[in-house]
Amino acid sequence: MRFLRNGLIGLFLMALSLGLLAYAGQMVKTAINDRMSKETRAPQARERVFTVNVVPASPETISPVLEVFGEIQSRRTLDLRLPSSGQVIELSPNFIEGGQVQAGEVLVRVNDADAQSVLARAKADVTDALGEVTEAERAIALAQDELAAAQQQADLRQRAYERQQDLQTRGVGTAASVEAAELAASSAAQSVLSRRSVLDQAKSRQSQAKTRLTRAELAAADAQRRLDDTVLRAEFSGVLSGITLVQGGLVGANERIGQLIDPSALEAAFRVSTEQYSRLLDDAGQLIPAKAGVSLSVMGTELTSDAVISRDAGAVGDGQTGRLVFAQLDKPIGLKPGDFVSVKVQEPELRFAIRLPGTALDAANSVLVVDQEDRLEKIDVTLLRRQGNDVIVRSRDLVGREVVAQQTPLLGAGIKVKPLRAADRDGAPAEPETVELTEERRAKLIAYVEGNGFIPDAAKTRILGQLKQEKVPAQVVERLESRM
Repeated sequence: MRFLRNGLIGLFLMALSLGLLAYAGQMVKTAINDRMSKETRAPQARERVFTVNVVPASPETISPVLEVFGEIQSRRTLDLRLPSSGQVIELSPNFIEGGQVQAGEVLVRVNDADAQSVLARAKADVTDALGEVTEAERAIALAQDELAAAQQQADLRQRAYERQQDLQTRGVGTAASVEAAELAASSAAQSVLSRRSVLDQAKSRQSQAKTRLTRAELAAADAQRRLDDTVLRAEFSGVLSGITLVQGGLVGANERIGQLIDPSALEAAFRVSTEQYSRLLDDAGQLIPAKAGVSLSVMGTELTSDAVISRDAGAVGDGQTGRLVFAQLDKPIGLKPGDFVSVKVQEPELRFAIRLPGTALDAANSVLVVDQEDRLEKIDVTLLRRQGNDVIVRSRDLVGREVVAQQTPLLGAGIKVKPLRAADRDGAPAEPETVELTEERRAKLIAYVEGNGFIPDAAKTRILGQLKQEKVPAQVVERLESRM
C-alpha cells in the first residue's frame, strides 16, 4: 500500500511539473509571436543645433596698415679723414665716442711746422714776383716815354728834310744840305724802331713776371691748403662714432679716424614685397608720400617717431627680392642708426570694405552667414588685406548679413545654428540677489554663526558683516539656514 501511495504521489508531481513547463513554453511562444508581429519604428532623429558667434558685416572706408620690419639709417654721414699725415698735437674735448660737436669746430690738429715753412717760402716767392711785375710795369712806362720822344724827334727830322727839299726846289738850298737832312731823318726813324723793340721787350718781361706771379700764387695756395689739411673741422653739427685716434698718436694720410653722424637726419630702410610695393604707387607709377610710424620696443619701453616715405632703392640688389623703401623720420628722439624697428605704413583707403575676424575666412576665400531661418549659407568674398588677426574683404552679397566669426570643420552650408551676438556675449553680469531680513530672523542667523565653532574667524567676521547689512545676499542666507 505504501509503495502504491508513493508511486501515485510521484506520478502526480511529475505530471504537475510537465504541465508547468508546457505552460511556461506557451507563454514564451506567445511573447515571441507578439514581439515579431509588432512594426519596427525607428527613433525620431533630432537635428543638432550649433551655437556660433556672429559679427555684422558693415561696409566702410578702411585705411590698411602695412606692418614690416626695418633698420634705422643716417641720411647724413661723413667719414673723418685727414689728408695730411703726422703726429696729433691737438684733439677736441668732444672728440670721443658719442661726442656732440658743432659745425666748424676743430676736431684734430696734426704737427704743421713743415707746412708753415713751405707756406712762408711760397709767400716770399709771391712777394718777389710782385716786385718783378712792378719793375716790368715801370720799364714799360719808361720805354713808352722814350718811344714817344724818339717819334717826336723823327717827326722833326722829317720836317727838316722836307724843308731842305723845298729850298732846293726854289734854288736856295744845296744838295749837301738835303742829303744831310735825309740822313738825319733816317737815323731818327731807326731810333724809333729801336725804342719800339725796347717797349716790346718790356711787355714780354711784364708777361713773364705775371706768369711767375701766378705760379707763385698757386704755390702759395697749395701751401696754404696743405697747412689747412693739418686741421680737421666738423662740416656740420652731429655725433661722433667709431673714434680710433688719441692725442700724440701718428695718423696716416687719408686714414679713417671716425664718423660724423647727423642725429636729426635719420630714416628707416625696410623691404617690402613687389605686391606690397605696388600698393604704394600712384596712377603715374610714382611712390606716394605715405605716412608711417616707426617704433622700437625694448624691455617694455617703446620709442616712436612719425615718418614719411621719401624714396625707394634704384635696384633690387644681388640675391634680394621685393623693393627697398626709405621713410624719413620726423622727430627721431632716442633712435640711433642700426636700430631694428617696426614700421607701420598707412596704405591708401579702401572703399566699401568689410573688416572680419581672420577665423571667419576659409582657405577658399568664403565665409558662412546666417539666413533668416538661422541656417548657414556660404558666400564667396574677395580678400583685400590681412591685418593681424583680422581680414579685410569685399562682397556685394555680404552687406548687412551676420557672418560666423569662427569656422570649424563641423560647420557648413545648411546647418542650423543658434547665433550668439556681441550684445549677448558682452552683457553685464547680473547682480547677486539680496533679501531683507526681519530682526528675529537676523538675530537667529547671527546667533548661529557666533555659536558655530567650525567656521574660521576670518569667514565668521565676513559673514557677520554681511548679516548686519540692510540687504543680505540670498545665497548666504540660504546656505546658513540649510545648515541650521
